[in-house]
Parts: sequence; structure tokens; C-alpha cells
Amino acid sequence: MTATRATPSIAHVALIGLFVTALVTAQLTASKILAFELPFAVPIAGAELLLPGAALAYALTFLASDCYAELYGRKAAQIVVNVAFAMNFVVLLLVWSTIAAPTSVTSPVGGGEFAAVLGPAANIVAGSLVAYLVSQNWDVIVFHRIREYTDGERLWLRNIGSTASSQAIDTIIFVSIAFDIAPRVFGIGTALPLEAVLGLMIGQYLLKLLIAIVDTPFVYAIVALARSLDDDELEEPAST
Repeated sequence: MTATRATPSIAHVALIGLFVTALVTAQLTASKILAFELPFAVPIAGAELLLPGAALAYALTFLASDCYAELYGRKAAQIVVNVAFAMNFVVLLLVWSTIAAPTSVTSPVGGGEFAAVLGPAANIVAGSLVAYLVSQNWDVIVFHRIREYTDGERLWLRNIGSTASSQAIDTIIFVSIAFDIAPRVFGIGTALPLEAVLGLMIGQYLLKLLIAIVDTPFVYAIVALARSLDDDELEEPAST
């Protein structure tokens, strides 16, 4: 008799979908630098916070991965993280192949404009991929270490603790490679001054840390909803 796998739950598919959607969006928006004026000055960064355009989208990947890890375990979460890492290259291949293809004279967007917006620089790609691989795996590991130490209690602690530490790692790796190391190694673009690099790190990390704190109630709500949906689907009679 041939064995069949259980049908994935709505929550299972939705969390993977959110993770991948946010990740792809982050990959496509990383090259734009955002600037936010503050009513007060932050050490080093000053009164203006600079951060990559992908900061919000990338922060959502940690929300999705933490919810997924809580519901389906460390091994399942690491599979999703590492498969999604490979999918980054599929996104880049599709974008770059479209850039390389000839542009029709009737296209509302010119080839140069398309390439300028969607053609991420090698520096950005290198920084984001290395940062992603290290920080997302770290996030899953720390999340479950805290879960073990607290006997499955204090979801808020493992959500904030794992995300705060992994986002710090992600920010340091990404900004260092994309805006300092890669320009020097690849010779593409100009390496930013140390003060500018530190300013980017501070701006990006403060936003991510704020999101990690603010999204905690949403993690509780998503996990509760997912468990409810999973229970409802299990209670439905199997089709014959």
C-alpha cells in the first residue's frame, strides 16, 4: 500500500508564504536607502536614521520564522530557512534574466530604468545573502534554546530574545559587507566612511528591535490562531 502525506494546514502554508513573500520583497527593495528624521539625536547616527529599504520586509521574516518555529519545531523551521535561502538565487536569476532580455519599444518601462530599480548591486546581494544565512539559522537556534530553558513558557522572551540577537548579527554582517567590505573587494561602488556605516547599522537595528518588541502580541495572536485552525482541520472527517 502506498503511504500518503497529510495535507498541509492553512497555518502551515500561510506562514511559509509570509516568510517567502517578505524575503523576496526584501531582496528587491534592499538597494534603496531610507532616511527618517527624528525629534532627537541618536549617538553616532544623529537626528536622521538611515536604513536599507528592505528593513521592514526583512523584519517580517523573523516574525514568520518565530511563529513557524513555535508551531512546528526547530528542524522544520531550519528547513524552511535554508530552502528559502536557495530560492533567493532563483529570484536573482529571474530578475537578471529579465534585465538581460531585449526591451520592446512599446514597454512602459525602459530597460535602463528596470535594471536600475530591480538590478540589485553585487554588494547588496553579497551582504544580504551572507547575513540571511547566518542570522536566520541563529534565530531558530536561540529561539529553541530559550524555549528549552523556560520549559515552553514565556513565548515573549524567546521571540524578543532570539530576534534581538539575530537582528544584531544580521545588521552588522549586512551593512559591513554591502557598504564597506564588498565595495573594497569587488571594486564596485565606493565604500562608505566608518561613521556612515555605523549610522546605517544603528538605524537599521533600532527599527528591527522596535519591530521585535511591537510584534510580540502579534506572535501570540498568530500562534493561537494557527493552533486553532490546525485543531479545526484535524477534527474534520477525512474524505474517502
